[in-house]
Amino acid sequence: MKHIRNFSIIAHIDHGKSTLADRFLELTKTIEARQMREQVLDSMDLERERGITIKMQPVRMLWHPDRPEQSEGQIYQLNLIDTPGHIDFSYEVSRALTAVEGAILLVDATQGIQAQTLTTLRSAREQGLVIIPAISKIDSPLAMVEDTKIQVAKLLGITEDTILLCSGRTGEGVDALLRAVIERVPPPTQTAAVKDAQALVFDFQYSDHQGVIVFLRMFGGSVKKGDPLEFAASGRRFAALEVGTFSPKPKATASLSEGEIGYIVTGIKEPGFARVGDTVRTAKSTTPPLEGYAEPKPVVWASLYPESQDDFTALRQALGRLRLSDSSLSFEEESSGLLGRGFRCGMLGMLHLEIVTERLRREANLKLIVTTPSIEYEIEDKNGKRIAVYSAPQFPDYGQIARVWEPYVEVEILLPADYLGNTVTLLFEHEATTESTENFSEGRLKLTVVMPLRELMRNFFDKLKSATSGYASVSYQMREMRLAEVARLDILVADELVPAFSRIIAKHRVDEEAVAAVEKLYGILPRQMFTTKIQAQALGRIVASRTLSAMKKDVTQHMYGGDITRKMKLREKQKKGKAKMKERGRVNIPEEVFLKMVKSD
Repeated sequence: MKHIRNFSIIAHIDHGKSTLADRFLELTKTIEARQMREQVLDSMDLERERGITIKMQPVRMLWHPDRPEQSEGQIYQLNLIDTPGHIDFSYEVSRALTAVEGAILLVDATQGIQAQTLTTLRSAREQGLVIIPAISKIDSPLAMVEDTKIQVAKLLGITEDTILLCSGRTGEGVDALLRAVIERVPPPTQTAAVKDAQALVFDFQYSDHQGVIVFLRMFGGSVKKGDPLEFAASGRRFAALEVGTFSPKPKATASLSEGEIGYIVTGIKEPGFARVGDTVRTAKSTTPPLEGYAEPKPVVWASLYPESQDDFTALRQALGRLRLSDSSLSFEEESSGLLGRGFRCGMLGMLHLEIVTERLRREANLKLIVTTPSIEYEIEDKNGKRIAVYSAPQFPDYGQIARVWEPYVEVEILLPADYLGNTVTLLFEHEATTESTENFSEGRLKLTVVMPLRELMRNFFDKLKSATSGYASVSYQMREMRLAEVARLDILVADELVPAFSRIIAKHRVDEEAVAAVEKLYGILPRQMFTTKIQAQALGRIVASRTLSAMKKDVTQHMYGGDITRKMKLREKQKKGKAKMKERGRVNIPEEVFLKMVKSD
């Protein structure tokens, strides 16, 4: 075990984690040169297209620091877990950090320390991990190496000579960084008291042929193929059909021993028995379970409906499988009079929602209708009953509400001092109050503000990037619930409420939002065979209205000659038909209209 090192790479998004991991794989010859490609650990097409890491990915590397050809001498086993950098995937990072003893804190020399750097560093320190500071992209002509060194040294309270420099693109300094992992990160601690197998589950994968495959870190004993095992929480027993490691593709091995990271094929094909944070141990063992993970609390809620109700079962199965690989996703069934049966899903942020819906469309080939995202509110009605609601259609009607509470967030913003004026104006628009302002480094400020989560989700990230020319970075954490002045805005099409368009907004913005929503729908809704009224309703009244004229057809175009009364009779018949259609007809809203209404301008 003294030659095992378990570590992660943590950083702000786009600071070069995946590129550095590529160089590690090349240096240790884990992947042959002819099989090498960029972002090799980012296995999903979505990750490669967007250039971001969505799923953490473990990999085992074998390396001798003095004999890279590995022909002789003691070889080190280096277990790396590559982690995402976006705030929406912080739960992935927290799970990865529990399975390792050290972390490389990577800071981009062209950007310096960013907000998410502080958040991930805080998580690593809470786990008691050894931090190895490294500055990446030193080969860039825009690199500010000395300034970044000063920032990192000040943040960690260390001397500048302990900070390593590297470039994932050229490979400079990568060898020294890997040596530092061996020297500074401690090996796994031996637990002599535990003889039975004991492992912490930190991730899942599902295979049609092999069932649930658990990714785990061994904290005691060993596991080999055929061993009888059980999940400590559910008590479900199974035999290990296969054990192995990641190189980075799954590779079967004879056994997994204490301190190692790998996978076990369970053969279980029913959902619900395996959970992230559960302990896998020897069947009938009295070994106590390991401390797991806190359940992730959804931040954003949105309802997903299949475009065709024939796909409802397929959507349920797709969500169940996605839940195995994304444990921060939660969902429950719901129904709507207009949209049929669907699922209300809880996500960790707007990017998480976007990724989940895109994966469902690609991996399950589903056509989806996504409702406007909302957050959780607590409502006290006139009778003093307090309920929690997390979708706009659940919101009680106006006049039945006594008080409403909404979640607030504490937001950390790092930005150049030159953009402070623009940022303060934006914060005022989003109901934020500043708690502290401090000089973070030369020419940069750190703002700590508190604001409603509702306002953070109202395109705050994009607006802040625009206001600061892309230089600001943001991270946030949940705070307490506070009283809110909000109202439900409903959209009615042909006097019928469309739940997917309902949303909760601040009372002082009701008129502005209502007019904008009606005008937007008026511009994108196809014309119908009858006159269609589009209305916005809030605070017990109609706030905005537009009328979409009907498609016109000249029913007399085939007629010629004769008295004018012949044409008048046909037009009168058409008029009665239009009136009957308006009374009985329904507006068929295409999927693209739903998508355009949900997406922000």
